[in-house]
Amino acid sequence: MTVEVERKFMCSANTLKMLEESGAVLVGKQQFRDQYFDTPQFDLTLRDMWLRKREECWELKYPLVPQSETAAVSTCYKEITSQPEIQLKVKDVIRDTETGVTCLDDSWLSRVNLVCFAEFTTVRQSFTLEEEEVKIDLDQADFGYNVGELEMLITEGEDVHAALERIDRTARKLGLTADQRVEGKMNVYLKRNLPEHYAKLLSVHILRA
Repeated sequence: MTVEVERKFMCSANTLKMLEESGAVLVGKQQFRDQYFDTPQFDLTLRDMWLRKREECWELKYPLVPQSETAAVSTCYKEITSQPEIQLKVKDVIRDTETGVTCLDDSWLSRVNLVCFAEFTTVRQSFTLEEEEVKIDLDQADFGYNVGELEMLITEGEDVHAALERIDRTARKLGLTADQRVEGKMNVYLKRNLPEHYAKLLSVHILRA
């Protein structure tokens, strides 16, 4: 199992120039569609669990530790990409009594009453900075929101604090010194399109305004 340690930053008209001047190198550009699933009662997201299908790949993310214990501008989530492991974790939450499920397909989703509540497409440019292990992504979502991400993927059990320090060091090299938490794509999507869902997540401190 991997752990995603991430810090977001605001994109502006000068971001690409800033990356170029800092020595960052463009290593790829891609477009992908994300679909997020939950029950009508939001059993997953109200527990800060995010079930996503990116193109044909499934992923379940949930916090390694309570977000209040991570750095103010960073997040730290476990990532499960194995379909059987995703099923087991989800079934623990929504108390599915079905057995014998071996693949995460539409029929399984229907049986556990999971529906797609959010869907959007992102164009992503990815960069690297010499001597740093941190991935730099610039995301442009099709609902009109742009955001940057500094990300490290580590193995569960590795030193999260060290990963946070490497992300902070990369941020300083890029001139990102602000300590303000930046909203992710999902936060903004929910705020604009599903305000009731967004309000519930705010009320239980899953999201922050």
